[in-house]
Amino acid sequence: MINSKKKELRRVVIASVIGATIEWYDFFLYGVVAGIVFNKLYFPGSDAMVSTMLAYGTFAVGFLSRPIGGVIFGHFGDKIGRKSMLVMTLMIMGVSTFLIGLLPTYAQVGVAAPIMLLLLRVVQGIGLGGEWGGAVLMAYEYAPLKERGFYASLPQLGLAIGLCLASGVVALLSYALTDAQFLSWGWRLAFVLSAILVFIGMWIRLTVMETPEFRAIKQHNAETQIPFFDMMKRYPGNVLKGMAARYIDGVFFNIFGVFLISYLTSSIQISRTDALIGVMASAVVMCFFIPFFGRLSDRMGRTKVFFWGSLITSVSAIPAFWLMMNSAGNVMVLWLAIVIPLGILYASIYGPEAALFCDLFDAKVRYTGISFVYQFSGIFASGFTPIIATYLLKTGGGQPWHIVGYILFAGLISAFAALSIGKGKTIEVEHPGLQKAR
Repeated sequence: MINSKKKELRRVVIASVIGATIEWYDFFLYGVVAGIVFNKLYFPGSDAMVSTMLAYGTFAVGFLSRPIGGVIFGHFGDKIGRKSMLVMTLMIMGVSTFLIGLLPTYAQVGVAAPIMLLLLRVVQGIGLGGEWGGAVLMAYEYAPLKERGFYASLPQLGLAIGLCLASGVVALLSYALTDAQFLSWGWRLAFVLSAILVFIGMWIRLTVMETPEFRAIKQHNAETQIPFFDMMKRYPGNVLKGMAARYIDGVFFNIFGVFLISYLTSSIQISRTDALIGVMASAVVMCFFIPFFGRLSDRMGRTKVFFWGSLITSVSAIPAFWLMMNSAGNVMVLWLAIVIPLGILYASIYGPEAALFCDLFDAKVRYTGISFVYQFSGIFASGFTPIIATYLLKTGGGQPWHIVGYILFAGLISAFAALSIGKGKTIEVEHPGLQKAR
């Protein structure tokens, strides 16, 4: 019986990680390409900064639509089941990404090109809005109570692996092709490849059982009528605390994982390939540290790890940007300035974050709760960050210190939110047959 449970848990974790990897590959591939391709092919103009900000604007739209997906799929995930929603979100993300790879450019069809790009980005965001919460919940609700931090951190590997694949594929294409070839058709290959990943993910995800906690809810007919209203009625404070805690995650990742590629190529004059390799190396390193900090949160407590992680990670931006500016063409120094903050320190936030948010809600509204907290806060914490960073770089006269100040501000907000969560009450599951959440 014990071996059977472990086998099922292992299958759930694999399905969650692979599905999340595909979703994040699709989503961040757009972010990687936005500042180096879309600004030229879909938003051409005489001012390069304006074109880049418009391209990042469509990146932000994906975050605007994510809360919609979180509420929709969270609602049905809390009423019908986690598994069926995950199958749907995977298909939505895969199809929209594949179609982006086939879109005509502004030069070919005019203003229709950016409009179609915008619509597909909205669909991407809706899919990811429902994907993250479901993938995390499958691992969290299957895991033993005292190991939920570790197992809930494993689907978070999808972000690191997806980012590694996205930046790696673009870096490989950039290295193998000329700039003209890459801009003409090379970048499209990275989006079309998503179709292969989706077929693999669907095959694995369809073999997974529903979570024990949700099966218990169905067995006792304990589903809430409208999960979103129930969540807002019973957990308004937890919703606000969770969104504030999410701030440094979105800001730091999207500056170091998305904006930095454009910054390094335009301001530091580093080749696109070298910049992408730095981000890709960070993602590889992150794969080892995300579960480490997830496990640490089981032993030391989620809020303690998240509190110190928020502060240390945000402060690391100071030496990181100083090293980038003073690397003098030394690529190894440049890579260290990316890998240590993003690959190691950022994992101290992202590793325990999933279980931290899951702990805020009981199983009846958990899918809705964590999806809304993560995705709605992502509008401000993540979606607008590349635009804000681009603006702050200009106001700083090309110097990054205004950006660093913004990162420090986000770190303080999240650290104090974690302290507030730590002082909150334990969540009690209100119906029989379910475990008590911490």
